[in-house]
Amino acid sequence: MQVHEFAQPYLAAGSGEVGVLFLHGFTASPWTLRAWASRTAEAGYRVSVPRLPGHGTSWRELEITDGRDWYAGAERAFLDLRAQCSTVFVAGLSMGGALALRLAEHHADEIAGLVLVNPALVGHPRLGLVPLAKHLIRTTDSIGSSISKPDVTEHSYPRTPLKAVHAMMRLWADVRARLDLVHCPILLLRSDADDVVPAISRDIVLRQVSSEQITEVALPDSRHVAPLDHDAELIVASTLEFLASHVRR
Repeated sequence: MQVHEFAQPYLAAGSGEVGVLFLHGFTASPWTLRAWASRTAEAGYRVSVPRLPGHGTSWRELEITDGRDWYAGAERAFLDLRAQCSTVFVAGLSMGGALALRLAEHHADEIAGLVLVNPALVGHPRLGLVPLAKHLIRTTDSIGSSISKPDVTEHSYPRTPLKAVHAMMRLWADVRARLDLVHCPILLLRSDADDVVPAISRDIVLRQVSSEQITEVALPDSRHVAPLDHDAELIVASTLEFLASHVRR
């Protein structure tokens, strides 16, 4: 399928040996993280924002992918960046946060730190109906563009395939089961008004990871897609401060 122009992967060479991998969320695309990644590149970091399989094309393609595909895409981009950089951080939004945590579970000694914005590890209780509902209803309304800032969109899919939602739920369970393997420093940014991912996801991260250094930053004026919302500058500033303080020397 044709990839939308806004959904193209983004790469920037930077000027050093430190790389940052950015992972977008479910039904979204690299567009959501483009400005955040670009500002990080301007600070001298090599950045990579891959397009996860099934995203940036059509919800029909997303319907036939699952967590194995999304993780494979994330891991491939991580290994490519790792081959070019001596130090690699991983940043993720929503499902991208779950994938970042899974990378840290599988590559514990190769990731210098995680930057998680509204990481998704559980959903609202109504998602409990999805395993059955996916056999009765193919799609539901879009879950994207949860943004307070007016006239801003993340170009998410207009429909959400329930089969893919169930696949994401299985991914969450897999990540939750191994969170104790994560021991790198974490910057966790959480929107006060996140209407997509329940606050318990943040609690699970804090309770189950083995990381000794966890920095929390509240995003008071953003909804779920915070990198495109009012707190975008706070996210950039917090990220750059975190990266600078945890670069391995």
